Amino acid sequence: MIGPRFERVFIPDSYANRVGKGTHRAIERLQYFARRHRYVLRADIRQHFASVDHAILLDGLRRKIPEADLMALIEIIVSGGSEALRDEYQMRWFDGDDLLAVCRPRGLPIGNLTSQFWSNCYLHPFDLFVKRELGCRAYLRYVDDFALFSDCKTSLWQWKTALQARLASLRLSIHESSAQVLPTRCGIPWLGFVVSPDWRLPKARKVRHSSRRLRSRYAAYCAGEITFGEFDTYVQAWINHVRHGDSWGLRRHVLAPWRL
Repeated sequence: MIGPRFERVFIPDSYANRVGKGTHRAIERLQYFARRHRYVLRADIRQHFASVDHAILLDGLRRKIPEADLMALIEIIVSGGSEALRDEYQMRWFDGDDLLAVCRPRGLPIGNLTSQFWSNCYLHPFDLFVKRELGCRAYLRYVDDFALFSDCKTSLWQWKTALQARLASLRLSIHESSAQVLPTRCGIPWLGFVVSPDWRLPKARKVRHSSRRLRSRYAAYCAGEITFGEFDTYVQAWINHVRHGDSWGLRRHVLAPWRL
């Protein structure tokens, strides 16, 4: 088992694919920080899984895994992802690159549990950089989404420049247009919700998608294509997700057509 080796060093505020963490804990933690700071810098990594560089990943893993046979197995697993997202990757050039940079093995299959674990290992040095070198105490990450909080806008803008340089050393970059310093009271897009110090609302786009999906599942039930249990499972899953926000009125509205 290699998981415990990394769990001992991962920062507490990394929430993806970890026991006792998860999406809803990450939402709660973001709101906790938003209530205590005036400004936020939220960003996400561009084409994260498609961009993970195999050489950088394996070099980092070797520092924690000295067993040659285990590393050989990991290299096989990692190399299996090199073709998964090749057609989706848009080449990014970094300082010092030559034409051979195009041939660097990269990419992890999206949705694979090992990919999520490798992602946490890959970004662990970045987490430490934000916490220790930038000195940002209010920071959290969920896969490729992360947020930094402060009461000083200038500090956040300076940190943005520094974290871009640090990500470049991992051959990663952020979506520049969405990485802005904003007041926390305006609401922070985060994992399907918009979160402020005082409220959490499901994103409108997510609500529209779920409503269409709900109607589609109901039509499938009426046509005998799925059982009532399957339809109810989808409804309950949606309720269990949006209940982590201020969504009582929304749930009443969306589910009104099926109320008895």
